[in-house]
Amino acid sequence: MSLFKKLNINHLVNSKKIYLFLFIASLISRLIISYIYGDRSLTNEWETLATNLYNNGALYMLEFDGVIVPNLWMPPVYAYFVYLHALVFGLGENLAIYVVASQILISSLSTIIFYKIIKKFFSSHLSLIGALIFSFFPIIVYSAGQISSATIYLFLFLLFNLFILNLAESKSHQKYKHYILIGLIAGVLILTRRDFILIYFCSLFYVFLFFKTPIKKIFLILLLTSITISPYIVRNYVSFDRFIVHTGFGYNLWKAYNLNAKVEGNNIHSVKLLTKLETVEKDIYYRINADKIYFEETKNIILENPKRFIEFYLKRLFAVFFVDLNSSQTNYFNFFHIVPNITISILSFFGLIFYSKRNYSLNYLIMNMVIILCIYSLFALLPRYKIYILPFQIILSLVFLNFIKDKLTKKY
Repeated sequence: MSLFKKLNINHLVNSKKIYLFLFIASLISRLIISYIYGDRSLTNEWETLATNLYNNGALYMLEFDGVIVPNLWMPPVYAYFVYLHALVFGLGENLAIYVVASQILISSLSTIIFYKIIKKFFSSHLSLIGALIFSFFPIIVYSAGQISSATIYLFLFLLFNLFILNLAESKSHQKYKHYILIGLIAGVLILTRRDFILIYFCSLFYVFLFFKTPIKKIFLILLLTSITISPYIVRNYVSFDRFIVHTGFGYNLWKAYNLNAKVEGNNIHSVKLLTKLETVEKDIYYRINADKIYFEETKNIILENPKRFIEFYLKRLFAVFFVDLNSSQTNYFNFFHIVPNITISILSFFGLIFYSKRNYSLNYLIMNMVIILCIYSLFALLPRYKIYILPFQIILSLVFLNFIKDKLTKKY
C-alpha cells in the first residue's frame, strides 16, 4: 500500500494521468537498460535485408550470378521498419540506435495498451499493478533494445487483442472504422510473424461465435486484411508464379528436430544434408526448393523416432510456459531473468486453474495463449519468444492474486 500512497493513486482518476505515468515509467526503464545492454549495430539477416533494400531497392538476402532471390525467408515488416529509419537517418553506423529509440517509444506505448486490456477485468488498483509488472518485466524491457521484430509484434498483437475485446462490450455500437482497423492491424501482423495466421482465423471464428459479431463485419475484416497483405502476395506471385506469403517451415522444423537439436534447436548440418542442398539449383526458386529438402529430412527423422518428437514437444511446452531448464543462452539463468519468469509462470498456472471459465473475453485471451504455446512448442525456442505469452501470464497471475484476496476477505 505504501506504493500507492507515494503515487497518490486516488488522485490518478484521470485516465490521461495514468497513461502518462505508465508511459514515462516504461520509457525510463527502457532507456536505462537499452543504454547498457542495447544493440549498437544491425545484425544478421536484418542488416542484409535493410542494406539490399536501401542500396538496390529490392528485399532479398541471396543472389546467384546476378540472379536475385526475392525474400520469402523472413517476414517483411521489420525489414521495412528498419528501412524507413535508413531513409531518414541514412545507412550509417548509428542506424541501429535510431531503430532502438523508436522501439523504446513503441514498447512504452504497449504498456498503455496492456493497461487498457486488463482494466476490462480488474479494479483500477489491480490493473495498475499489472501494468507496472508489464512495464518493468525484465525480458520485455530488454527486448526493446534488441534488433528484433519482437517489440513491434508485441505492440501490434496487444492492439489487436484490445480491439477484439472491444467487440464483446458494444457489439451493436462499434463503428465500421473499428473493424477496418482490426483488418489492417491483422494484415501487418501476418507480415510480421507467421504464427499469427492461425490466431487470426481462430479470432474471427471466436468473435462470430461468442461475441455475436455480424458475418458482414467479419467479411469486412477479411477484406481489409486481404488488401493489406495483397501487395506482398502479388510481389511473390509475380516472382514465383504462386500465391505464397512465407517459406522456411521445413528449415525451422529441421532446426528443432535434427539429430543434434536440443530444446532451443540446433543448425549444425550433416554432410549428407549439405550434399543434398548442394544439388538445389541456384535460381529464383532456391529457397523454396531448399526448404522442401529440409522438410523431407525432418519428416524422416520424426517418422523414425516419433517418441523423440513427442518428448521434444512436451519439453518445449514446459520451456515456453515456465523456463528452459537446459538453456545454453548467455545470461538465461541470470537472477533478474529467471526469478521473474518462474514467479509469473507459477502464479499464472494457478490462475489458469481458478479463472472463471464463463468469461468469454478472458477465454479469448486464454485461447490466444494456448495457440502460441502449441505453435511455439513445435519449433526451436529463443528466450525472447516468452514475451508473447507474458501479457496473458500476467493477467492470469492477477486472476489468482484476486482469487486469494477474495478468499482471505471472506475468511476474515
